[in-house]
Amino acid sequence: MAASRKTPRKPAAKRSAPRGNPAKARVSSAPPKPAPVTARDWIGAARLRTLPLAISPILVGTGAAIAVGGGFHWVLALCCLAVAVSLQIAVNFANDYSDGIRGTDDHRVGPARLTASGRVTPRAVLIAALLFFAIAALVGIAVIIRTQHWWLLAVGAVCIVAAWFYTGGKRPYGYSGLGEVFVFVFFGPVATIGTTFVQAGSVPQESWIPSIGVGALACGVLVTNNLRDIAQDRVAGKRTLTVLIGKRASQVLYTVLMLVPFATVPIVAPFYPVAWLSLLVLLATLSATLIVWTYRTARELIVALQLSSLASLAWSGFILWAYVAA
Repeated sequence: MAASRKTPRKPAAKRSAPRGNPAKARVSSAPPKPAPVTARDWIGAARLRTLPLAISPILVGTGAAIAVGGGFHWVLALCCLAVAVSLQIAVNFANDYSDGIRGTDDHRVGPARLTASGRVTPRAVLIAALLFFAIAALVGIAVIIRTQHWWLLAVGAVCIVAAWFYTGGKRPYGYSGLGEVFVFVFFGPVATIGTTFVQAGSVPQESWIPSIGVGALACGVLVTNNLRDIAQDRVAGKRTLTVLIGKRASQVLYTVLMLVPFATVPIVAPFYPVAWLSLLVLLATLSATLIVWTYRTARELIVALQLSSLASLAWSGFILWAYVAA
């Protein structure tokens, strides 16, 4: 009887031992899901640090109304403040939306924006902007009804249109080097003189002279912001004034803007001596100017941006004090 042949067994496949520390959990190569948006993210997108620019003209305008005998109409003053702050927040959300859908904010140096981060739909950010525009419009209409100055409806409409088309629309003027012009006009004379007019019914020199300083400080903040983003704006095709004139000329422009408010002090102080104290704000503006001239990284300009914004609020506060103390 023939011996049966045994079929050779195949060698068992070696099991590869897991590499690395088995105690550690394996990390998936899939990109992490974005964290859910919180109320803090929405507050950050509102950019509350820019609100001093909206508050400053209300302080000066209210002080001027008191100085010329118009009295302190606290309800009207608060309404003016509500309009200015609501418009500022609306502009911030509108910029977040418009710059986000254009891709301008894809490589920001400053705080991340909601739309560009992809954590919030553009529609939600747009609704937030429209909500604050509506608040500003409703409060503004209430002021007009109270004062019976119906022609201010046209002024309010122009303010809202200018706020939207800063970065919105097909041809935003903020992309054509005109941002500083509109910021000076609307954050300076329009907001300051408008606040005085609705409370005192007149436009005295106490209002329009310091309004130049308020507008200049607001422009300085914008120049600092655009200096910080100059490299990203060039890549994105956003032709801000800083992109058009370059870094060095923007530094010179910023320095001039930071000095303009203090050039108005000798005009106001002979009649309102406390205004001399506003020269103390030079400590902040000169510090910010030093940063603007010596910075090496764009992030350093964030400090200059904050100093410029707070300087606007402090300078306006001293002017208000000068008018009230007279």
